[in-house]
Amino acid sequence: MQDRSWKLEDAQKIAEEFPCTFYKPSSEVVSQLQVGNQAKLIFEFESDDPEAPRAERMWVEITDVKDGMYSGYLDNDPAYIKDIKHKDPIEFSECHIIDTDLDDPIPSITEKYIKRCFVTNNILYEGRPVGYLYREEPDYDDDSGWRFTAGDETDEYMDDSDNSSYVSLGAVLREDDSILALLEREPGVAFAKDEHGNFVELND
Repeated sequence: MQDRSWKLEDAQKIAEEFPCTFYKPSSEVVSQLQVGNQAKLIFEFESDDPEAPRAERMWVEITDVKDGMYSGYLDNDPAYIKDIKHKDPIEFSECHIIDTDLDDPIPSITEKYIKRCFVTNNILYEGRPVGYLYREEPDYDDDSGWRFTAGDETDEYMDDSDNSSYVSLGAVLREDDSILALLEREPGVAFAKDEHGNFVELND
């Protein structure tokens, strides 16, 4: 029998690695899942199609719950995966679940960092740590007001809008979470790293 092209991704590992950007349902809501409920899973797969994503996120309707394991059937039609179809049986565990059809009683930390910010591409794409950050009054409804730079960008670099991105706070935390404790501060503050690598609040 030929090996299947797909496998279920361990969502718990992703949530532990990226807690500020990846939503994983709480154990409380997962414990409420019963026969007839639905759970969303990540089906990672291999494909020869260069346009195909690395995974499909699909719903499974639960038909049995026993000893922490769930059985059900696929309640989606895959767009890319060829060796699985609607109604095929699926077995999974809590670590695979990325969403449910129930309201989660525990607020997700990802909601806290969904507001957006401006960040230089040195940080977002080049792996540089945050060296300077400040918070101003937000420009837009979805804006946190936070601005992040590596701290040594030239005026020429900063004047080019292509060198910065408008993304969620979570996306920045995914690259550098050393700023986490500062994000509760009010607009009007600024911080820079000192020679020891610690953030120091700057005075006007």
